[in-house]
Amino acid sequence: MKIKSILSIIVFYVSVLCSANALELPTESIVPGGIAIISIHTKERPKAYFHARRVMVIGSSANWKAIVGIPLTEKIGTQILVVKINNVKTNYKFEIRNKEYETQHLIIKNKRKVNPNKQDMSRIITERKIISKAKLHWRDNENISLQFIKPVVGPYSSPFGLKRFFNKQPRKPHSGLDIAVPKGTPIAAAASGIVINIGDYFFNGNTVFIDHGQGLITMYCHMEYIGISEGSKVKAGDVIGKVGLTGRVTGAHLHWSVILNNTTVDPLLFLAKD
Repeated sequence: MKIKSILSIIVFYVSVLCSANALELPTESIVPGGIAIISIHTKERPKAYFHARRVMVIGSSANWKAIVGIPLTEKIGTQILVVKINNVKTNYKFEIRNKEYETQHLIIKNKRKVNPNKQDMSRIITERKIISKAKLHWRDNENISLQFIKPVVGPYSSPFGLKRFFNKQPRKPHSGLDIAVPKGTPIAAAASGIVINIGDYFFNGNTVFIDHGQGLITMYCHMEYIGISEGSKVKAGDVIGKVGLTGRVTGAHLHWSVILNNTTVDPLLFLAKD
């Protein structure tokens, strides 16, 4: 083999290793509500889909990583990521393990926040469409930070995935992370992105959605004050508003959700380990 050929091979593998080290990945947890990180070895940029939903792919030639959000309702066992390269499909199998989440019982004084009336339901149905659209948002972006900062610093009052009961009535599992801090505490953007939606919603209260690219979105709820407008560009650490008690709450806190391929996942997986 010629020396030039040997050198080119060495350069190629060094570049692959460097790019692998440069990737800042979230913590992998292949459970319902977690994240699967799947390596895709191809020179050309692939597209990946889980349950027909587009999935984030980052990296570079021969070192692509699909970052897959796993729904809390996902079945345990073998699942398939569909990868497309030049319209050729390849199935990548991965195994989802079981995880048992704890149960939480809460008493809500405003009974309409547990059992909405007819007028409330009309509002809720309208708002669901708006919120669903925000969660489905996709923007191609190569420069994505997957290591977040904490939007506020405080104790975690309700972790992600809790099986919840409001006034002894079962409801959907907790789709975010609650951080208990005083009313008026400034809220920081967890990463750079674009504000794609703000609103005052029945359950979520004053809410901000930030798009970070490729289906990665963060949501900030129950805010007292929103200090930013739709379309604004933000950087990690920029103040976007203040903590409040709007929507369905038992006390002042920030509800923070991370959405990946239209799936809420555990926000702690995106925080650097202390």
